[in-house]
Amino acid sequence: MSVLFCDSNCELWFDEVERLGLKFISMPYTLEDTEYFYDLGKNTDFDLWYKSVRNGAKCITSALNPEMYDEIFRPYFEKGEDIFYITFSHALSGTFQSLDAAVKKLKEEFPDRKFTVFNTKEISLGAGLQVKYAAELWRTGASDGELFKFLNEFTNRVATYFACDDLMYLHKGGRLSLTSGIFGTILGIKPVLTFNEEGGLSVVYKVRGRKRTIRNLARRVVEDGVELDKYEVYVVDADCGEDGDLLARLIKEGRPEAEVKRQIVGPVIASHCGPGTLGVIFVAKERPIKLSVPEQEFNS
Repeated sequence: MSVLFCDSNCELWFDEVERLGLKFISMPYTLEDTEYFYDLGKNTDFDLWYKSVRNGAKCITSALNPEMYDEIFRPYFEKGEDIFYITFSHALSGTFQSLDAAVKKLKEEFPDRKFTVFNTKEISLGAGLQVKYAAELWRTGASDGELFKFLNEFTNRVATYFACDDLMYLHKGGRLSLTSGIFGTILGIKPVLTFNEEGGLSVVYKVRGRKRTIRNLARRVVEDGVELDKYEVYVVDADCGEDGDLLARLIKEGRPEAEVKRQIVGPVIASHCGPGTLGVIFVAKERPIKLSVPEQEFNS
C-alpha cells in the first residue's frame, strides 16, 4: 500500500491529517520578508496574520522547487515505498512543474517505484473533502487503483462556491481585470466563483451586497446539496467570522440534517483571495461547472 500524501492547500486541520495517517507538504508564504510554511493550523497565529495583512503588510506565496520535492519524496523511495499524492488544482500554481521535474528524476533512479498523482481540481476544503474520504478508504487497505477510481468519481461531485470582499486580490492574482476589480469593489458587486472542469476559476453569477451574497451561498447548499448527512458541509471564512456563522445558520435552517463545520482560511490561500472572503464546500450531484440560476435569485 502506498504512502498517502496531501499538501497544506487542502486545509484540513493538522490533527485531522495526523489522525488519518497522512503525510503532508507545507506550502510556503512570505510575510514582510520572512518565509513561513503553512502547518495546517498547528502553530499558525491566524489573528496576527490577518491583522498584519489588514494593516498593509505584504504577503506573497511561492512554488516549491524540484530540489524541495526531491528532499520530501526521496526517503520513501529509498525505503522501497510507493507514493500516492492528492494535490490541489494544478491550474492554480506553477509548483507542479517542479513536481513533475522531481518525480521524473526520482523515477529514473528508482524505476521500480510507483508515484501516483491525483489532481483534485480544487483548493482549500474542496480538495480537503476529497483527501479526507480517500484517506478513509485508504485506511481500509484500498489499492492505488481503488483510490484513483473513487477520487475520479467523487471529484465531480464536490461543489465549491466563494465570494471575495475585496476584488483587487483577484485582480492581483490575474483572475479579474483591473476595471472589474475597481468598479466591482466600489459598487458592492460580488462575483460568486467556483472551480471549472480544468480546476481554474469561473464566475457563476454576480450579486450586489454582502447579505444577498450570504443568502445565495446558503441557497446553493440547500437546493443542490446531496447526502449532507454523510458528508460534511464546510463554511470557510477569511477573517469574517460573523458572516461565516450567519451562513452556517442559514444552511442548517434549510437543511437540518447537515453537519456544518466552520473553518478559517489559511495564509497561503488568503493571500490570493483576501480577508473577507467567504465560501462553502459540499457534495452535490455534480460539480457546478455550468449553472443556470434565475435572474431574480441574484437580488433576493
